[in-house]
Formats: sequence, structure tokens, C-alpha cells
Amino acid sequence: MEKKSLRKAFGEFLIEIGERDPRVVALAADLAKSTYTEMFKEKFPDRHFEFGIQEQNMMGVAAGLASTGKIPFASTFAVFAAGRAYDQVRLSIAYARFNVKIVATHAGLATGEDGASHQMTEDMALMGAIPGMVVLTASDYYSAKAVLRAAYEYDGPVYVRLIRPSAPVIYDSSLKFEIGDIIEIKKGKDVAIASCGFTVHESLKAAEILERKGVSVGVYDFLTVKPLKTDHLQMFKKYRALVTVEDHVKWGGLGSNLVAALGEAGINLSTRIIAVNDVFGRSGSPEELYRYYGLDAFSIVAKVEEILG
Repeated sequence: MEKKSLRKAFGEFLIEIGERDPRVVALAADLAKSTYTEMFKEKFPDRHFEFGIQEQNMMGVAAGLASTGKIPFASTFAVFAAGRAYDQVRLSIAYARFNVKIVATHAGLATGEDGASHQMTEDMALMGAIPGMVVLTASDYYSAKAVLRAAYEYDGPVYVRLIRPSAPVIYDSSLKFEIGDIIEIKKGKDVAIASCGFTVHESLKAAEILERKGVSVGVYDFLTVKPLKTDHLQMFKKYRALVTVEDHVKWGGLGSNLVAALGEAGINLSTRIIAVNDVFGRSGSPEELYRYYGLDAFSIVAKVEEILG
């Protein structure tokens, strides 16, 4: 199966919109090569700003640029964007509702061999808790392009979560996405698997295994983690059960937010949340770590079988 880089999709997207919109600027913090914003720098050197290892400063300048009418794309690793620069994101950007796009790469255990210090598994909880902050994820190259375009078109602060490794291609260039959308990748009748980011691929593998066992599985890609729109959740009424899967801690992530939203919408079904369970990561390949922390396809299958009894 073809694999393509989500980070490269970001670099290409920046050039695409940069050519059409002179308001677009890119900000980096010593990681332009890793985040692929160096592609934008080569094309538009006067609209690319390098801050070195000063993520807090980068976010403050992004707010200032937005106040003048620019559309800043501030990018670094998720652990720095959501962790180190949290105060600046919260107060300088979100409190003023400035039109800043924070594109965080290297999110989750999928960051792999870099280990716990760089495996940010709390970022969706941190960013999602900020009033007015939109949180988007991507599972492949084309969904990355789609969510980035939606972020660009949205007037307000957006956090876009991307991963380090290249991922198998699920969609194509025809994918349409608006903030709030949930993508139904596979239709089913018995149980729904709701996932986001790199774990979508494990969810699809699990669905194939379960189908061979006679279980009809629907698979849903939550490109939008926040906001979750009530009318979009009605599709889950038909299922007996729901399992959520994410490369993120259980508290404040997709699963806990989705279960709460379903309850508020009056949609009652048995649920299980598969997530990182109150532990830090460790060094290893994404595949090894997903097996170790129970995020792989076989762990998902076991959880589905458990909930179906």
C-alpha cells in the first residue's frame, strides 16, 4: 500500500496557498526541516520567520502578525506547540481569538524512537480545553491537505495535529471536509470504531479481521476532534456498541469527549475507550509501541469482542 508523508503535505499546502494569498506567513522554531516549512522558506524567504528554540516567542509573534491581518502558520513538534508554549497559545492567541494556525507535527506515540520526552500524548486535551480553539487531526496525506485547507478558511485559532511517520493513503484529492465533519470510511451494522490520526489504520485492519469473524463494523475518521456537532453524531444510533481508538491519553481525548457528546445527545450505546492509559511513552518503533500500549489492530479486535460479549 502506498505511503505518503503528512508533513510533506503540510509543506506543499503552504506553498499552494502562499502563492494565492500574500497574507500567509510561516513561523518555525529550529525545526523547519522536520516540519517541512523549509519548503515555504525556499519559495517565499521574506514570509518565513525562524525563531530558533523559542517556541513561546514564536507563538507571541504569531499573535502579533495575526493582529496586523496576516495568517500565520506556526509549526513545531506537538510537545513544544501544546506543552512548552501553552501559556502563549492560551493568552496571546486564543484569548484574543487571533487567526493563527498552529500545526503540530510528531504527535503521539507514533513519534517512535524519540521516546517519552517527544511523544506528546496530552495535546488534544490541552488544546481542546482552551475556549474557542478548534482541534483537527489527519490520518493520511490527503486528509492532511483537507484539514489544513479547512483551518486556513476558518477565521480563528486552530490546532492541527500531524504525525511523524508516513501513512498509508486512505483518501484521494477529491476529499471534501468542513470543520465538524466525521468521515465514514466503512459502513457497518453491529459496532462502530471511531478513531483519529495514525490509529485509523489500525482500526481499518481490525475491521477486516472482525468482518471475517462475522461482525459488521463501521469505521469513522474523526478529522474534527473539537467541535463535535450533535447532528453529526446521529449516525451512531444504529450501532449496538462503540469503540474509540486514539494515540492520546484517555482523559480529554477523542474518546472521552465523544462519549460525553453522545450522552448529551441522548444516544445511548455500550462504549469502550482505547487510549494511552495514564502512562508516559517509551522508545520504540510506532508498530512496537502500538502493540505494547494496546493500540494495534489485535487489541482493538479484543476490545470489540469483549464489548459484544
